[in-house]
Amino acid sequence: MHTRELYQNIWRELARDKAMVFLAGPRQSGKTTLAMLISRSFTNSLYFNWDIPRDRSRLVENPAFFEEVERKDASRPLIILDEIHKYKEWKNYLKGVYDRFHQDYQFLVSGSGRLDMYQKGGDSLAGRYFLFHLWPFTLAELGGSNSGIDDFLADPLRVVSKRGGALKTIWKRLAALSGFPEPYLSDKATTWRRWSNGYARQLIREDIRDITDIKSVGTMETLYHLLPSRIASPLSIPSLARDLQVSYNSVQNWLSVFERFFLVFSIFPWSARIARAIQKERKVYLFDVPRIKDLAARFENMVALELWRGVTAWNDMGFGTFTLHFIKNKERQEVDFLLARDNEPFLLIEAKTSDVQPTAALKKFQQALDIPAVQLVNEGEGYRIFRNGAQKILVAPAHLWLAGLP
Repeated sequence: MHTRELYQNIWRELARDKAMVFLAGPRQSGKTTLAMLISRSFTNSLYFNWDIPRDRSRLVENPAFFEEVERKDASRPLIILDEIHKYKEWKNYLKGVYDRFHQDYQFLVSGSGRLDMYQKGGDSLAGRYFLFHLWPFTLAELGGSNSGIDDFLADPLRVVSKRGGALKTIWKRLAALSGFPEPYLSDKATTWRRWSNGYARQLIREDIRDITDIKSVGTMETLYHLLPSRIASPLSIPSLARDLQVSYNSVQNWLSVFERFFLVFSIFPWSARIARAIQKERKVYLFDVPRIKDLAARFENMVALELWRGVTAWNDMGFGTFTLHFIKNKERQEVDFLLARDNEPFLLIEAKTSDVQPTAALKKFQQALDIPAVQLVNEGEGYRIFRNGAQKILVAPAHLWLAGLP
């Protein structure tokens, strides 16, 4: 069993300062497994799951049911509350639990809905918890170098020069099976197909339908099946609305629901320092990457997922406000990714399956922004460095550079 040490480290850091920590992430990404791994460091612990009828009745009958935890010593118990956000009064319940018991218990609250959707002004839970995200396996987690954020920011063009063969094997396995633990650990394409076919259907027809009361579940499901062919290009919502014969607002709403339940994630254009950039479009990426048949689009999605994992983890740890974008101008020149920290861009990243010469767009945007740049390719064993004025462009196999992400 994989120990998910990267995420255990985040938990330990956050739990030092808060008695209540939220864990959010896609369904079947390993949240319950991670919670159980975390519980091993506690002598006393109790696991609660809202989806289990017996657990539900315990909470309804006695909101402080966890006081019944069987203790082996006097140490502080860990109380795991899984899928509690499905309880209609969950926020008020957790507020009361925290205010009354945070001195005596440590709470880990996990769920597959976007628990961070509720981090808003006036929220009754404000200031009572920290939140972090668990994602499906990524290359940086499975084979990464565990570099620190300060080292990465000081030199974002570093590559992992050792273990290249092992990293390439992991990368290809992620491309074929996704990073979701069940299909990835099976190492079988047949398992991924069975898992993937049931995963989206179950999530849309059960979890999403039950919580959102959306009626057009069949059409929403069709939208999800259309998305793999739209990856790597700015998404045209009017085009999708025409294809589905529904309103623009319906497509917008359904995409937001997909994000809330971690079926997809979106990135938006960068525009703060280039006046001609446009802001109207988004790019959407999947967590279940083998659904994407076009190899170049799948490669870009895999790079996006590695960067998304990095950005969310750095934000969860409090290293800064990191954001992920793409950049495009009216001449339709585009670079796939831009990383920004505290609203200042610090790195450009282009994903090309095999081009070993930096693209003209990458060089142009680098000159405009005066920041380092990386062009990631899907093949090769070594890397190249090109000068572009005062800056450098690294051209490297994706598995060598992405493994160095903190």
